[in-house]
Amino acid sequence: MTQNHSTQLPDAEDLLQVLAQRLQPLLQKNTALVGIHSGGVWLMERLLVLLEKTIVEHQIEHGTLDVSFYRDDYAQRGLKAENRPSQIAFDVENKHIILIDDVFYTGRTTRAAMNELFDYGRPASISLVALVNRGGRELPIAPQVVAVEICLDASQHLQLTQAPDGKLALALTSQHNSARS
Repeated sequence: MTQNHSTQLPDAEDLLQVLAQRLQPLLQKNTALVGIHSGGVWLMERLLVLLEKTIVEHQIEHGTLDVSFYRDDYAQRGLKAENRPSQIAFDVENKHIILIDDVFYTGRTTRAAMNELFDYGRPASISLVALVNRGGRELPIAPQVVAVEICLDASQHLQLTQAPDGKLALALTSQHNSARS
């Protein structure tokens, strides 16, 4: 992990390009992309455009997950105002699923996503792609592909934001007693 003692964060748009390059070799036949709401869906939407030729060539399907109800801390976090239904319109059975998330932290969001995916069927495999691995893993889960690794203090909260024009940015704030993802 690289240390980041200042508040200078990498440009999310540059990281998206890096992520697209690293993701492309994983796009094969019988693969599907699944974005985790909300930042993972924003990334997936942009990756669908950036990798369009490969996605069309291999007939890559895609869907979205909102894992709110599957989180182990649902009782503390509650329902968010922006919850959206999950949309998996393809057969998950024996498919190679690539989960896409914005910031990997403890692994709990990924665990929740895997639990929900198994409600749709048994995938052949599940890989995790994240824009940022910020350190702090609590479960034996880790992303296979990341654009950057940044070591942050537990009191810092890293969030991907999306401007009205679709441009992505990273924001760093202090968190006080909020649930970790």
